[in-house]
Amino acid sequence: MKTMNVAMIGVGNISGIYLENITNVFKEIRLIGVCDLVRERAVAAKEKYNVPKLYDTMADAFSDPEVDIILNLTRPYEHFAVSKAALNAGKHVYSEKPLAASLEEGIELRALAEKKGLHLGGAPDTSLGAGIQTCRRLIDDGFIGTPIGSAAFMIGRGPESWHPDPDFFYQFGGGPMMDMGPYYLTAMVNLMGGISEVMSASRHSFDKRMITSQPYFGTEIEVNVSTYVAGTVRYDSGAIGTLFTTFDVYHTEPGHIEIYGSEGTLRVPDPNFFCGPVLLLRPEEKTFREIPLMYDYQDNSRGLGLADMAKAIASKREARCDYTQTFHVLEAMEGFETSSEERRWVKMTSRYARKAPMVKAVLNGIID
Repeated sequence: MKTMNVAMIGVGNISGIYLENITNVFKEIRLIGVCDLVRERAVAAKEKYNVPKLYDTMADAFSDPEVDIILNLTRPYEHFAVSKAALNAGKHVYSEKPLAASLEEGIELRALAEKKGLHLGGAPDTSLGAGIQTCRRLIDDGFIGTPIGSAAFMIGRGPESWHPDPDFFYQFGGGPMMDMGPYYLTAMVNLMGGISEVMSASRHSFDKRMITSQPYFGTEIEVNVSTYVAGTVRYDSGAIGTLFTTFDVYHTEPGHIEIYGSEGTLRVPDPNFFCGPVLLLRPEEKTFREIPLMYDYQDNSRGLGLADMAKAIASKREARCDYTQTFHVLEAMEGFETSSEERRWVKMTSRYARKAPMVKAVLNGIID
């Protein structure tokens, strides 16, 4: 068993679960260093998780010969610069979503990774968890017949009531589609296959938002992105899908996806999570029934895609969360915005082929 060394850049809100899982769950990756602009965050992570190294700058991590993979957990609009610098330094990169804040940036990262012969991939990796993998098996085994459509919903009021620093959600690289869309679109293409074209209508309903969380309680945020996005996709198969994301409304229904087939309907759990109820409706039964989860990683397993990439590098196979997936999703999201502005269908230039399904683990934390 070969272990790949990881350096974490960015020790913010999402880093806690990565720190927990890299150090306690996944056996084939090892966190050897951390770096953050707020040094106290990196120091706290180093001490709590016994991380060997504390880098003063990310350049120090990129030049460390012991580092195999850079884990990019910076804010969305910073993903491009950090990933580009790491790739130029000869490091493989796994980034939080999205791949980049614009398609132009994504194209440059893709070209650079290909030129350097390096792995570039990233979140979300929830599609590798027990919930969506169970749904994929049901679809592939014909439980709903031929898939003919899908519908996905991410409805909420926005993160300013709970996130400690929510401003970036409403700036370049943010918004409900760029923030949450990757979870839904990644699940959609894993279940239904690649997308050939997209269209959308979008707007922002409020020019300003008020932060009600600490430590910026009472601070107003300028809204500079679309916060109400209704998108439609045409899959390569000819099936039609919809994706509705918003930070503007009040709702009690959690996010979910439905897949419609010629012989039944499948209700997919919220793709922000690794598990959740999988519900199957067959015409013989006339009601949804819950299907047992058939795969590993039901808990919050963020870092699973990183562990899979490490195994792919070591075994010279394709990574399940590589840039062909993250780029395809990024192109679809930017296509929605272009479609809304120009009021037309936007054809996708990238192609996406579904990756190999997960294989049930012999030992938890060891990837096939």
